[in-house]
Amino acid sequence: MSTSPGHRTAAGPAPVTADAARRTLLWLTVTRWFPVGLTIGVTTLLPLERGLSLAQIGVIFAMQGFVVLGLELPTGGFADALGRRPVLVTATAVALVSAVLFVTAQTFAAFVVAMLLQGVYRALDSGPLESWYVDTAQADDPDVVVADGLSRAGTALGGAIAVGALVAGGVIAWHPVRALTALENAYWLAIAFHAVNLLATAVLMREPATHVDGRGVRRALASARQAPAVVAGGIGLLRTNRVLLALVGVEVFWSVGMIAFETLMPVRLSELVGGEARAGALIGPVSAAAWGLFAAGSAGAALLARRIGVTRTAIASSVARAAAVVVMGLVAGPVGLVTAFLVVYTLHGTGGPVHATLLHREAEAHNRTTVLSINSMVAGGAFSLGMLALGPLAEATSTATGIVVAGTFSVLGAALYLPALRRERAMPAVRARAIDA
Repeated sequence: MSTSPGHRTAAGPAPVTADAARRTLLWLTVTRWFPVGLTIGVTTLLPLERGLSLAQIGVIFAMQGFVVLGLELPTGGFADALGRRPVLVTATAVALVSAVLFVTAQTFAAFVVAMLLQGVYRALDSGPLESWYVDTAQADDPDVVVADGLSRAGTALGGAIAVGALVAGGVIAWHPVRALTALENAYWLAIAFHAVNLLATAVLMREPATHVDGRGVRRALASARQAPAVVAGGIGLLRTNRVLLALVGVEVFWSVGMIAFETLMPVRLSELVGGEARAGALIGPVSAAAWGLFAAGSAGAALLARRIGVTRTAIASSVARAAAVVVMGLVAGPVGLVTAFLVVYTLHGTGGPVHATLLHREAEAHNRTTVLSINSMVAGGAFSLGMLALGPLAEATSTATGIVVAGTFSVLGAALYLPALRRERAMPAVRARAIDA
């Protein structure tokens, strides 16, 4: 979502200080992402426990992706037009409803409805909190270093997911409420924290002015109508910049590889340990460790890029990550699967910063947001289409086969970094450092 300058008004509540805005950002980040940690793995295992096939699970997850793909740009100006707080409160309420529908779903159709709503939530949730923080902090102190607050929020996000995953593993192993299944225990706890996040958003997030009226709605609809023009502009950028086209194309292969370690891995683990509940108890601490290694991989990316170059780092991490995904499908025991999974997440963390750096090299101030949105849309669309293909494949053959195919396909994306490598070789070192900074 885009940002717009914050506004002070003579009447109304006292302005929020930059320090208070940062504290609110951190609290809402923690309450937003802790439930995600609680449901890592469970979101895949619960439909499996309810009798859905892998092909059906592929379809329900694809539905969420297609909704996000369709709404990301149309909802891009809603927060600017209506106000960040009302949009974020609405998004959080939708997340709560979606979670309740998901945990109570017993049929394929009910799971689809829940994931469609989850897609609406993801589209509305994309950006308003970060935009509110930047505008609010700068309105109080134009010289505030917002990067510090955003960096702390990133740390809080990773920590919240890691702790949530650990708690989920403990709750599933403990199984305190016997009237529910072990997986349902963790999911209902996540719902409770969705409610906490909704309350915290309504209470802590203060905004000097909102526009939840006819004028604001008209502005929001006008923003949605501009979405086709934004997409056309993005396609025009890809048509004239072959390096950027190749970089965006990498997401097609990367996203399919992600299906293996985000969606199929919990299923494979349940097969190896003898059931969804046992896998759910293990996936919590494993996911927490994976997120820690993801952070380490992200930190290591900068060091590696300085030694061998940004693009070579992207190529190396892409190839190694794909190979590790293939290993996930070939190993015969849970220890080997978990070890390969942790290696994959480390390399996943390494690849993200350097890929983003290469995108920024090809973007300019006037089209930077468009470039990032197009990259995100391609990633979401590829993930959804990949789910529609890999779900039935894993159902017809085996989960291990689906993982191997996803990893083998994803390695092809490394070749699409070659145009960027040629560009990097021709780029003066001083200019490259300036752009990367």
